Amino acid sequence: MDSTGWRAHKRAQEDDHYYQMQGQRGPDGRFVPVAEVGPLPDGSFASGFPIPGVPPSLPPRTRYPSTTHHSRHSSSDTRSSHVRSETATSMVRTDSAYMAQLPPAERARMQKAPRTDPYLQFMVGPLLRYDTVDENGLWHGAVMIVTADSGSSYEHHPTLTYQWDPEERVQPRAGQQNAGLAFDLGPHPADPHSTAMSPVTPVSGSFNYDDYKARSCAIGDQTQRVTGQEIYVYAGIGGTFTFWRFPIQIQLGNAELCIKYSINRSVQLSFFVPAINQNMRWATYSCNGFSAGVNQEEFKGPGFKSGYDPMWFDLLREHAREPFHVLVGGGDQLYCDSLTREPEMQDWIHETKSSVKLTYPVSPEMSACIDRFFFNHYCASFRNGAFARANSSIPMLNMCGKYLNKHAMIDGYGSYPDDLQSSPVFVAIGSRGYFFYLLFQCFINPYIDGLDDRRGTHPFKSLILGVRGPYVGLPSHSFLSYMGPNVRILMLDCRAERRKDRVCSSEEYRKVMEAISQMPPHVEHLIIQLGIPIAYPRMVFMESMMDYKLNPLTAIARSGHALTGFINKFNGEPELLDDLNDHWTAKTHKQERNWFIQQLQGISRMKRLRITFLSGDVHCAAVGVLKTLGGIPPAVDHRYMLNVITSAIVNTPPPVAVIAMVSTLANKTHKTLHHAETDEFMMPLFTHDPDGTPRDKNKVIMGRRNWCAVWWNRNSGEMVFDIRVEKGKGLGESVGYEVRTPPPQWAAGP
Repeated sequence: MDSTGWRAHKRAQEDDHYYQMQGQRGPDGRFVPVAEVGPLPDGSFASGFPIPGVPPSLPPRTRYPSTTHHSRHSSSDTRSSHVRSETATSMVRTDSAYMAQLPPAERARMQKAPRTDPYLQFMVGPLLRYDTVDENGLWHGAVMIVTADSGSSYEHHPTLTYQWDPEERVQPRAGQQNAGLAFDLGPHPADPHSTAMSPVTPVSGSFNYDDYKARSCAIGDQTQRVTGQEIYVYAGIGGTFTFWRFPIQIQLGNAELCIKYSINRSVQLSFFVPAINQNMRWATYSCNGFSAGVNQEEFKGPGFKSGYDPMWFDLLREHAREPFHVLVGGGDQLYCDSLTREPEMQDWIHETKSSVKLTYPVSPEMSACIDRFFFNHYCASFRNGAFARANSSIPMLNMCGKYLNKHAMIDGYGSYPDDLQSSPVFVAIGSRGYFFYLLFQCFINPYIDGLDDRRGTHPFKSLILGVRGPYVGLPSHSFLSYMGPNVRILMLDCRAERRKDRVCSSEEYRKVMEAISQMPPHVEHLIIQLGIPIAYPRMVFMESMMDYKLNPLTAIARSGHALTGFINKFNGEPELLDDLNDHWTAKTHKQERNWFIQQLQGISRMKRLRITFLSGDVHCAAVGVLKTLGGIPPAVDHRYMLNVITSAIVNTPPPVAVIAMVSTLANKTHKTLHHAETDEFMMPLFTHDPDGTPRDKNKVIMGRRNWCAVWWNRNSGEMVFDIRVEKGKGLGESVGYEVRTPPPQWAAGP
């Protein structure tokens, strides 16, 4: 459900009309882009460029309201550590008073912004990506940056230096033990308000997020240097821009490690890797953007620059208390709806004849516009705010399933009729959108890295390639990654091969099932990341109404007299129909969905493997349950599978009426899989609101922004999913709702 209400639709229509009227050519004869970003100033990492559509920045707030955080280790644990979190600028206020007493030269030295040497002019980055850990305990990942060639020195290719101390121990965060303490997230490439400062006399009791980075160059440090690989060059109006990839390999040891890294001797950043026998702690999120027409101001709490930041600050605060090893993107890592507002696209968007739109040629200007938009939008989105802080301090693992679905290209891409999906403009947007997804989020250029996933042939070891998709021109890219000795995660690509009547091809399923079957026997938990929920209330009646050829609302909207937001701008079908067609429970995917679940049930039983689904998309939190009919305890039930749904970390929840409707539908009994001895229902997890108020009616759907922390409980062997729900709109604090999946306790075999 991606509708944000009729007011949002009306606001989006007004915005579309504005951009339609703004389309004009500049003095050079080219169209003037809606938004275009330039290099970061002075070759530094710090960015002052706002995300397109986000209001101008406000000064950083001096402190956040105190909040009580639920334990991330036990549902019965009630930790009440009140955390006063501040940005880097506000944190150094006391230190500034100290520095005011120093000589001028010393003050300047301490506040001087780090610069790369040799000089690099950054467009975005550094970005971190996690791949997997191999059978020898070698951690594989990468760093990527994008630089402006006109302002950079390439006499020597950029160099990444990373180091760690094998004897160093990651200490418990001060905020876990003491109340009322501050912490500093530290200087960061994406924070225009942060100042790179040398350590000075700390505020009493404070915890500095850069404590580990300050201990660089210690005796015994392991240091590695990697020369950047040039994997792509984007040629735009402003010149050329180079993508540099730096592969990283780290031998895991007996203790968790802090890895410090820098590029060309500039500001040092850090991330964490687990011990060799440790199952990872990780965070997952989805829907990192606002739908068209949403008033972002409503989600911007006091002192935040935009409505994007509050829940990301909450995630980073948890990372500072106890570090995450991986950041899993479950879909919609950014929103690209505004591509349709670019001036070169207006003639196609507003073409009223379907026959003309289906054959509309892609002009060189349109082709350049599509690349320009994706490049600029990625740079602007991935280098700003708290999200950018996260993607350079927690290695990312991103999926494509939801990402190409709703917002990164065209809303509902892959779920439109074949004639529209095969049209030249749709194919151009799909193929380039998928390419830039692979480039920016997976650090993969398929035209350089190749399309062979056999062992040792591809830079990323976790990759599982499917067959060439019908509309994107490339095969699906799924990933099966190590998350600890007992845990694996499958990032299933549910978009590249999608058609209106298919989610994944039989070949993709075959290769994925084969990879799962080869996992070692000590793996007990498999988490399958799907962009869209697989166990969720049905919308059959709405799907039928939207698909009805004589739908009176569709006829009124097509007439242009009213309800124009009710239909999409591509083929005149109801706006929500593509959303409904995308769902696993849609009538076009129902048979495939049931087959997929039954195949996984067989694997679960044979390999003694607990399978859990993780999803986003629906802009609310929920937990679906699949289980054996009858009263079998979950621990011995191989059919017991949860679908943990966490969405959205940024976007607005659905209207109250929609949430009420979905909650009502959740009470309906579904017999779809009764023939396979499988029952399904929604878990009543949300018995209380985040403020503690009891919920009498809707206990299965939580319509607030959220993200999810995940870890393995070493005492019980359970996987713990802690859904972190926004306590108050825009305040940047959350309350946890835990759900657990037991380890498998049945004998492996048929």
